[in-house]
Amino acid sequence: MRTDLWPAFINVIKRDVVPALGCTEPVSVALAAAIAMEQFPSQDRTITHIEVKVSPNLMKNGMGVMVPGTGMAGLAIAAAIGALAGNSQAQLEVLKGITDNDVEQAKTLLNANKVSVGVADVSNILYAQVSIYSQDHCASVTIADSHTQVLAIELDGITTFRAQPQTQQADDNHHNPFIDACAQDVFDFATQAPLEDIAFIEQAFELNDALSHEGLNSKYGLEIGATFQRNVDRGLLSGGLLTDVLRRTAAASDARMGGAMKPAMSNSGSGNQGIAATMPVVVVADFINADREHLIRALMLSHLMAIYIKSHQNKLSALCGATTASMGAVSGITWLLGGNFEQTSAAICSMIGDITGIICDGAKASCAMKVSSAAGSAVKSALMALDGIRVTGCEGIVADDVDSTIRNLSALANGAMTHTDVQILDIMVNK
Repeated sequence: MRTDLWPAFINVIKRDVVPALGCTEPVSVALAAAIAMEQFPSQDRTITHIEVKVSPNLMKNGMGVMVPGTGMAGLAIAAAIGALAGNSQAQLEVLKGITDNDVEQAKTLLNANKVSVGVADVSNILYAQVSIYSQDHCASVTIADSHTQVLAIELDGITTFRAQPQTQQADDNHHNPFIDACAQDVFDFATQAPLEDIAFIEQAFELNDALSHEGLNSKYGLEIGATFQRNVDRGLLSGGLLTDVLRRTAAASDARMGGAMKPAMSNSGSGNQGIAATMPVVVVADFINADREHLIRALMLSHLMAIYIKSHQNKLSALCGATTASMGAVSGITWLLGGNFEQTSAAICSMIGDITGIICDGAKASCAMKVSSAAGSAVKSALMALDGIRVTGCEGIVADDVDSTIRNLSALANGAMTHTDVQILDIMVNK
């Protein structure tokens, strides 16, 4: 058992599983805008123009999603409201303190055509540069490679901050403990680590469960979760474990993509991935009356396995991240239902054989449909594995062992699907 990896696992979970208010791509633009606004002297804070430049992937994920508290979608409103009322200290919750008056002022900027958004010619998968102009000054902030990582701050053309490059192999190993780890190590940690060391993951349940109830009790997005509930009430769907997983998981995504002013617990920089890694596990734990320790360990297994799988892939790609996060969820579900590591591995392999290839065509309300589809696959694959059934290594991209199968999935996401990503963005911007 590789207990030497456990401190690094805890660090990466605390880094990659954090609260986020709204879709993290427009939120990163709002954060850059908030930081840029802080550079201006107090007597010169009248905005004459905001210019936003983002990577193609960030444009894809930000152009169609609702920005919390604004009733509007897109990167322009994210930049405007972030500049006017964002709290940079809150990081991915940068918009948590906005008011209706702030929103009206932001809309005034948009109506006066004072906010422009374009695609930057950069190689970074995740990149946002926000430049804010006043009568006498210009402040520019660049965020890249993660949703909160500030690379540079400029005021009137003078660089006031530049992040130090992280090029040493020791830094790489520090930030990615999975270079020397495998799925077995993740399973051992989640199921054997001292409970007090991992109990913090319980906050994922608290935040995403509240978001799920919000989605069921109000009208958000496409109302996928509420649609399941209405049809249970009508008698067209039966209740039970599968329906509950679909209903509760989709509802959380409905609320998040519909602009609810409640944070999600994110995973790997995505609220939907955090929801996908949390809610199926929560529902199964509730269904079988699992105790607190089993819930915590299952959530840790789910979130860390999701990060392990995602660590082999580009941060943003044409592969829907909710599918890989749900592969984390199937780990937690299988273990909760009495499964061992071999059965957990079989369940992950079956999911890769099932839903690989679901595309990411940007963040939007219909993401809740993909989240629920992935959650359904997790339940199906877990139950198959417990009965000794799995997609075998003779079928498609699935290999005999789980780690090779995960790498095959990632090779597809990082290889051929990069061309798919270009085509998706071209379709989206030319509709």
